Amino acid sequence: MGDAREYLDGIWAFAQYREGVRDLLRALKYQKKREALPALHTILTAGAAVLTGLPHPLVAVPVPLAPQRVQDRGFNQAEAIFAPWLSSHGIALYALLVRTRETAPLYEQTRTERRRELRGAFAVTEGTYVEGRDVLLVDDIMTTGATLTECARTLKRAGARRVYAFVLASEHL
Repeated sequence: MGDAREYLDGIWAFAQYREGVRDLLRALKYQKKREALPALHTILTAGAAVLTGLPHPLVAVPVPLAPQRVQDRGFNQAEAIFAPWLSSHGIALYALLVRTRETAPLYEQTRTERRRELRGAFAVTEGTYVEGRDVLLVDDIMTTGATLTECARTLKRAGARRVYAFVLASEHL
């Protein structure tokens, strides 16, 4: 499948996935506590300077969840975290990717197992035009980078010129 550098033209994390940030993200994702969002938005605001180095126009794309996860949770956490902040910077957020199938939970899998599990799990939304575009993937957490890599691979194969990624938090800063 290749490594993240093969498909991603840049990856930025706004915080480490530790203590307070981890607690806020878990509250949002697993307890549906949207009151965590203002604190997460503050983290993004503190790192806004990273936008100056990116090409424009740029289209942002949330990493998609499986339909059942969206239904259970009521929202895609990547969209909830990034949409207001991106909008305030004039960057549109579009659901250009979809999950083509459910995947097993990744948190207990090795890097190799994650890559195998995610292979072919995403597709560009039918009728979407990404050829020649610069795309910014957004997600809540990056652990091994396997999900971002597979999304970027899918976008590049559909003709995206460059693919960047922003994650709110990373285990490896």
